[in-house]
Amino acid sequence: MQNDIYAELVRMSAAGEDAVLCTVIVASGSTPRDEGSKMLVRADGSILGTIGGGAVEKAVINEALEVLRHGRAKKMEYKLSAAGDLGMVCGGDTEVFIEPVFAAPMLYIFGAGHIALPLSRMAAMTGFKITVIDERAEFANNERFPDTCVMPVEIHDAYCQITVGKSDYIVIITHGHNGDEVALEGALRTTAKYIGMIGSKSKNKSVFERLLVKNFTMDDLSRVHAPIGLSINAQTPEEIAVAILAEMISVKRGGGNYSSASCCGDIKT
Repeated sequence: MQNDIYAELVRMSAAGEDAVLCTVIVASGSTPRDEGSKMLVRADGSILGTIGGGAVEKAVINEALEVLRHGRAKKMEYKLSAAGDLGMVCGGDTEVFIEPVFAAPMLYIFGAGHIALPLSRMAAMTGFKITVIDERAEFANNERFPDTCVMPVEIHDAYCQITVGKSDYIVIITHGHNGDEVALEGALRTTAKYIGMIGSKSKNKSVFERLLVKNFTMDDLSRVHAPIGLSINAQTPEEIAVAILAEMISVKRGGGNYSSASCCGDIKT
C-alpha cells in the first residue's frame, strides 16, 4: 500500500495536484496501526491508505485539510482511551505527522525582456516551473531561456493554449502598456494564486480604470499586485526580479503583502 501512496504522489505532482501525507510516528499501547503507517489525503478529502479508521482517522483527515489550506506541517497527538477527546477505547496513544506535499507551482511570465531572464532563473531555483510568453521570437526562444518552456505567441492567443490553475503564478512584464493590459485581462479570468503587473502607479491606475469599464470589479482588481514586487528600492532588472520573486514566495508561504492597494485606492468607480 505504501508503494501505491508514493506512486500516487508522483502522479499528483505531475498533474499539479496538492496532497497531504499522514504518517504514524508514535504508537504506544493498543493502537489501530503501527509506527510508519501512512495515509494520503487529497484536496477533496478522499484518501489512499489508512492509519486505522474510526474517529482518529476522521480527525486526522480534518487536520490534513487544514494543513493543506495553511501550508504548514504539524504533529498531532491522540489518546485512544475513554479519557481522550475522541471517545475511543483502544487504550493506547498515537502521534501522527501531517505534512503537505505541494506540486511545483507554475509561473507564467508574460514578457521575455530584461527582467524575465533573471526572474526565470531564480524562480526555477526556488521550485517553480516556468513558461515564458512573448510574441517576439527574437526574445522568446530557448537560446535566451534554456531549459524553460517558451511560447512565442501573441498574448491574446496565449490563454487559449495554457491552463492556469489555482496554485499557479502570473507575472506581467511585457514590453508595452497594451500588452500588460491584455495579459492582465486574461489573468483575471483565471484562478491564479498570484497575479503581478509591472508599472508605475499612474499607469496601473489607468489600466485598472479601463478594466472596470469592461465589467471587472474592485474585488477582481484587489487580486493584482501592482506595482509588482516587495518594496526594496530595486533599480536593476536583477534587483526587480528579486523583489518580484520575494513577493511570490511571501504569497506561497502564506503572506499577504498586497501591494495593489496603493493603486486601487485612487481608482475612479
